[in-house]
Amino acid sequence: MKKITLLVAVFLLSQNLLFSQEKETKLNLFITCNFCDVSYVKQNLEYAEFVRDQNYADVHLFFRNQRNGSGGREYEIEFIGQNTYKDFQGKITFSTTSDNTSDEIRKLILKNIRFGLIRYWIKAGFKDKLSLKITKPKVNAGIVKEEVDAWNKWVFRVGAQGFFMGQETYKNRSLNFNVSARRVTEKNKFSFSLNFNDNKSVFKLDGMEDFVSKNSSKNASISNVFSINDHWSAGFFARTGSSDYDNKDLYASFLPAIEYNFFTYKESTKQQLKLAYKVGAMYANYTEKTVFNKFEEYLWNHDLSLQGSVYKTWGTINGSISYESYLHDASLNEFSFSLGTNVRLFKGFSFNVNGDYNITNNQISLPAGNLSVEEILLRQQQIKSGYNYFFMAGINYTFGSRFNSVVNPRFGF
Repeated sequence: MKKITLLVAVFLLSQNLLFSQEKETKLNLFITCNFCDVSYVKQNLEYAEFVRDQNYADVHLFFRNQRNGSGGREYEIEFIGQNTYKDFQGKITFSTTSDNTSDEIRKLILKNIRFGLIRYWIKAGFKDKLSLKITKPKVNAGIVKEEVDAWNKWVFRVGAQGFFMGQETYKNRSLNFNVSARRVTEKNKFSFSLNFNDNKSVFKLDGMEDFVSKNSSKNASISNVFSINDHWSAGFFARTGSSDYDNKDLYASFLPAIEYNFFTYKESTKQQLKLAYKVGAMYANYTEKTVFNKFEEYLWNHDLSLQGSVYKTWGTINGSISYESYLHDASLNEFSFSLGTNVRLFKGFSFNVNGDYNITNNQISLPAGNLSVEEILLRQQQIKSGYNYFFMAGINYTFGSRFNSVVNPRFGF
């Protein structure tokens, strides 16, 4: 019995030593990325152990991204060395296009994570496990051909969607069609879009005639913005269309605008604080007479907004404040406030809040007369409201095993 007990003790001790050695042969990583396929990275990244808190990590991988001119995204990975790796800090940037599939994007993310971890793996003693291959560029008669962009940075998109659902007493269909064109360079950003939406719901009630609810909208918009320098931009925003919900058979607006970024635009993936001002003319032809006894009108309005965002290793904060009013009557105005944040307060504990609040005193397109109960409940038309809001807050606390590299997709949880 003593021999069996001794053998069991030796076996458990050996397994524990092997487990400890296995842990020592891997880099402890913490990844901050809410748009990555983290499971894919965990399954395919070599010599890495993912931990649940950044304080346990040898390297913190912090991701940022923003839209690029091709309709894809520009990614930035910041590699933050900690503990014995604190002298190793760096960044890698790369871009995707609108043609890239989700699988291609996650493979590209994994590829660039490997690039960024090379020096950490070398310091950890994995130099003999790494290989390097560099492909020479093809040269024709000593001249390297430059790639020519046949589309001259233009990106076009056409889309159509249909949504259908129903049951014995109810059915609904929703149709959408959209076209867009976009061209982005360092000096200029141009965007054009065309959208059509049509919704129809049918309610069947015993002993009553079917009730049909319809709602449609059409709009076209053009935005054109020019870079002045590292802090200033200017441009214009134009829009036209119609909307059943807003009581508008036809509307159009043209607003020149100017913007100042207190930080340089090159820092936009880390932090932004932008003050923007728009002022211009508007026209509206209403479906029904409005509460101001108008069937059509020409107006001038302006909009002042302050928007800020911060992306740090301890969390993110986004917020904005804006004021909009008509120039002929400043009492017809709207104040808007929004805030979104996810902040890590201490080890394993994070706080998040998201919300917006709007004070609306500018609903000039409201139809005169009373709406039916059906129109109100089905939100077929806009109704008078002095405010609207959305708010969400929460906390999260994570504790337990510091390691979380295992991926098990069974039953989807």
